[in-house]
Amino acid sequence: MITERTRPRPDDYFKDWKEREALAEAMIPLVGKLSRENSVKTYIYGRSLVNRSVLDIMQDHRYVRQVERNELSEKETYPVIKALASLDLGTAHIDVGRIAVGYETEGKPQGLSVKKYVKQQVADLVGSNAKPIDKPRDVVLYGFGRIGRLMARLLVEKADGGDTLRLRAVVVRKGKAANDLVKRATLLQRDSVHGPFNGTIRVDEEHSSMVANGNEIKVIYADSPDQIDYTEYGIQDAIVIDNTGMWRDADGLSLHLKAKGVSKVILTAPGKGDMKNIVYGINNDEITPDDTLISAASCTTNAIAPPLKALDDEFGIVQGHVETVHAYTNDQNLIDNYHKADRRGRSAPLNMVLTETGAAKAVGKVLPQLQGKLTGNAIRVPTPNVSMAILNLTLGRETSLEEVNEYLRRMALHSPLHKQIDYSNSPEVVSTDFVGSRHACVFDSEATIVNGTHATLYFWYDNEFGYSCQVHRILEQMADVHYAVYPAKV
Repeated sequence: MITERTRPRPDDYFKDWKEREALAEAMIPLVGKLSRENSVKTYIYGRSLVNRSVLDIMQDHRYVRQVERNELSEKETYPVIKALASLDLGTAHIDVGRIAVGYETEGKPQGLSVKKYVKQQVADLVGSNAKPIDKPRDVVLYGFGRIGRLMARLLVEKADGGDTLRLRAVVVRKGKAANDLVKRATLLQRDSVHGPFNGTIRVDEEHSSMVANGNEIKVIYADSPDQIDYTEYGIQDAIVIDNTGMWRDADGLSLHLKAKGVSKVILTAPGKGDMKNIVYGINNDEITPDDTLISAASCTTNAIAPPLKALDDEFGIVQGHVETVHAYTNDQNLIDNYHKADRRGRSAPLNMVLTETGAAKAVGKVLPQLQGKLTGNAIRVPTPNVSMAILNLTLGRETSLEEVNEYLRRMALHSPLHKQIDYSNSPEVVSTDFVGSRHACVFDSEATIVNGTHATLYFWYDNEFGYSCQVHRILEQMADVHYAVYPAKV
C-alpha cells in the first residue's frame, strides 16, 4: 500500500496547469524514443504513455490522484522518464508512476537523486540484450468482425520493432462487392464505436493486402480453414485467432491445424467439451507449451471471474446471482425477424431483450471452487457497446461497504489482478465513459450495496475492446512472449 500524500494548494492554478502541461509535452518524445529505440513501454499505474496526447497523459495523472490519493503529478514522473531515456535499457515494461511514487516515499528520504534511484530500480535492465521472444511470431486473424478488427488494431499498435508478434494475414469469405478489399480496410480505418484507427491504412490491390502503419496484412479469401496453405504467403508456425465463432469444439477448431503454417489456435468464444477455457489473470497458468487449442471464454466470463476470485479469496462466496446488462450484438436483428433463439428475433435497437447467459456457469470452469454456486441471466439493451455485470452475492462473513470498496480498490491498484480490475469512484459515470477500457472490468464503487453478508456490486466492461485485450494477453503467453516488468512488485 502506497502512503497517501497531500500537495499544498497552488497559488495560481493556471500557472500550475501550464507547468504540468509543458512537462507532459516534454514526455512525449522521450516516451517515443524509449519505445522505438529500446522497446521500452512506459506506463502510469498500468496506463500506457505510448502514442498518447498531452491531455491524455495529464488525465492519467489525474486518475491516479483521485483513486490512489497520492498526488502524483507530471512534476514527479517527468524526471523519472528523463532518467530512463538517458540509460541504455533492454526491452521492458516500466511503470514510471509507481517508480515516481517510490522515489518520493523511499528514494528522496534517503537523499538519493532521481537518476540514481531510477538506475537502482532498473539496474539489471541497463545494457541488457534480452528479448521478450526468441524470434518474431506470425499471427493470423480468422474472421474480421468486431473482435477481429479490434485485435488487428491491438496487434498493429503493439508491433514495436516487429520483433514480437506480427499480424501477417486476415482470412474472410469473399464479399459480393467488387471493391471488397477497400471495404475491409475502411472498416478497420473507421469505427462508429471506437473511433478512427490511430495511424494510416493503405490498400495494395495487386498483392491483396492492407498496409496499416507499415504492417502489411494479407487478405486471404477462403470458405474453410483447411483450404489454406499459409506457407504460400511466407507464414510459418502461426497462431490463428478464430473470431468467427463457427467452430467451438476441438474437432471443429482442429480444421485450422490441418492448414500448412499453423501451430496453435485461440477461440474468441466459450469453448465446448474438454477445451481449456482461459480467463487471463485467473487460470492462464493452465496453459502449457503443448496446448494447441485454447478458448478465451466469453467477454462476460472475463468480466466477472476476476472480481469473483478476489471476493471469494477475501470474504468467501456462499452463493450468488449474476445479472448482465449487455450491449446488443451482431447476433440480434436490427428489426423484428426470425431468430432461432427465444426473444432475440425482436429488434435490438428498440427493445430490452431478456435472454440467457452461460457466463455464470462458465465461471465454474475457470474457478472450480465456485462450481454450482452461481446463477445468471442477461438483458440485452439498445446500446452498441459496454455492458454491466451486477453481482448479488451472499458472502462467507459479514462486512461493510467501506471494507468491500477499499479491498477492491487495492485489488485494482496493487494486486496481480490490476490489469483485469479497474476502479471508478465517480458518481457520474455512465456506459460510454468505459468505451476503450483495456481492463476486463471496472468496479463502480459508488454503486456498492452491503448489508451484513449480502453484497450487490456493479462492474462495467467494454465487451469488445476490454475483451480483446484479454485475448491479446493469452496470445502473448501462447507465443511465449515475456516482458521484464518494473517495478517487479505492484
